[in-house]
Amino acid sequence: MAPVIWGLDLKEMQWGKFKGSYMWKNRDYHLRRTKFVIYQCALIFCVVSESLGTAALSDYVDSQKFVKRLDRRVYVYNNDYIGVASYNIFAGVFVAFIFGAAFFFDLFWPERHESQAVRWAWKVCGVLACIFYCADAFALTIITAIRCQHFRGEGFTNEYAESLLSQFKKDGGTPVCYRNNGRAIAAVVFCWPGFISVVASCILLFMSIDNTEKGPGPKSAHARQRDTELGAATGSETEKEKEQGENTAPLQQPLPTHQEPGADRTVDAAPVAAEPIR
Repeated sequence: MAPVIWGLDLKEMQWGKFKGSYMWKNRDYHLRRTKFVIYQCALIFCVVSESLGTAALSDYVDSQKFVKRLDRRVYVYNNDYIGVASYNIFAGVFVAFIFGAAFFFDLFWPERHESQAVRWAWKVCGVLACIFYCADAFALTIITAIRCQHFRGEGFTNEYAESLLSQFKKDGGTPVCYRNNGRAIAAVVFCWPGFISVVASCILLFMSIDNTEKGPGPKSAHARQRDTELGAATGSETEKEKEQGENTAPLQQPLPTHQEPGADRTVDAAPVAAEPIR
């Protein structure tokens, strides 16, 4: 028997629920298919932006170490992009954790019962995801668009430092200005649709919780109407069966109150034991 954790029956976690017939053709729950689409858009866009930013971040860290090995006097300062790309990873992971969890909870336990504290926690986390990713989108865009790497140290010229940096050939090298890095630009491009999807996901999360709290529950109007009609039909059939049962009940014959004279009677005679001969 599958355990029940926090009121969630783990036997409901079935691979069959990932089928298109269950995920997309199921219209029994309020905003179910819309939430699945928007949640997945938020996850995909944010993860792609995070992956591209991580690739660019790795190149900038490696180029910094590469130049330092060639000449310890030269320090390539690109910590601003390394910092914002690291924050992009945090924001993407937070979005994936919150709305990924919401996706799986709606998939496996659409009719779960949650306390008021849990519902408030969902709302707070949704708002935090919007705030974190909004800051990430603006910071990543501004730093990528207007900032560049520069060199720190003494005893060398800028041309000499750039010649050292140009020797770094991994993934096409790291341009001095971040806006000339294709992966950094692609990370920004995917970041903004991700931010829009996160805001839309937060709105849908609030609408779903409000419908459960103030409305008729997690089920859609279509499903409630169908259940009502089915219940009414089942009730009428039960009433008909009850009426038919009353009409077809067998009549009981009255018991006789007296016996006619001369009627046969059956008398059970006890056997008489033979007396012994003396």
